[in-house]
This record gives sequence, structure tokens and C-alpha cells, in this order.
Amino acid sequence: MTTAPGHLAVIDMQRVFAEPDSPWATPRFAEAAAGVRRLLPAFDEHVTFTRFVAPEKPTGAWRAYYDQWPFALQPPDAPLWQLTDEFASRARHLVDAPTFGKWTPELADRVAPTGTLVLAGVSTDCCVLSTALAAADSGVEVLVVSDACAGVDDDSHAKALHVMDLYRPLIRVVTVAEAVGEAT
Repeated sequence: MTTAPGHLAVIDMQRVFAEPDSPWATPRFAEAAAGVRRLLPAFDEHVTFTRFVAPEKPTGAWRAYYDQWPFALQPPDAPLWQLTDEFASRARHLVDAPTFGKWTPELADRVAPTGTLVLAGVSTDCCVLSTALAAADSGVEVLVVSDACAGVDDDSHAKALHVMDLYRPLIRVVTVAEAVGEAT
């Protein structure tokens, strides 16, 4: 199998977003997971998984955020922050961040050899969007895989994809078939 061009970042496929009884449940998480499953073989070693984790002590505007979501103030090893079982075993490279955007120096270093960041995961309208914009601002080509992402609801997902697609040619919204098909 030919490896797809670019580096795949799988954003926040964590229990807190997967479990239906979670305050942060993403309704189409399973559909995004199915898209991620289809992408993984095409990227081989060029995959980084990310996790959103709470800071030890919120500062600035994050204080008000965690006042609204106090359940989330748990340490990084808490069950809610773990990747779902399906992805935990596949996460050879993992980046944790207490921010929505996952465009960290560590992820930037992993993407640098290819120059292209392929994004999948949750939620389209928060962490995927924040990561895409920061990466694009740094000059990286970004592909957002629409059918391997999910938002807090369908409308928010669609709006976020629309906004990101406005950033062409820096950010392009593609499908799994298009992202993987570029390798052939």
C-alpha cells in the first residue's frame, strides 16, 4: 500500500466525546471513528493522536470555562480523557494539550517533513477548527476530512466545514476517499 501524502492528526477521539451520557458527547462520534479507521492504514507511521486534557489550574478565560464545566477538571490520566479503546492501542504518537487547538510544537515537528496536515476527529466546530486555523497560519497545507470528523451537532459541523473551506488554498475540505485517493 502506498502511504498517503501528509501527516494525519486524529483529534481527540476520547471517551469524554464518545460516551452518550457525557456532557460533551458528540452525537456522530461513531461515524467519525469509522472515517478515521479508513484513514489510518493509508498513513502508516505518519499519524499522531491528540487528547484534550484539563490544565492543573485554569488561568485567564479558562477559569470561566471550567466554572461552566467543572466535571472536566480531572487529571490527564482520568478515564474521561483516555482515547477510546479502539484507538488507544493504535496511538503510537500522542500529543496532549489543555487547549482546543492541537497545533503544538510537537505536532508541527511531526508534520514538517511532509508539509501537509490531514485532520480528522472531534469536534469539527472546536478542536479541529482551532487546529486547522493555527496550522494554516503557520504555512502548512491543511486537509480536513469531512466524513472523518463530527461536530457537536450536524449544523455546527457543516458550518465549521464551510468556514474552513473559505480559507482555500490554505485549508481544503476533502472526503476520506479523496484523502486516501491522493496516494494512488
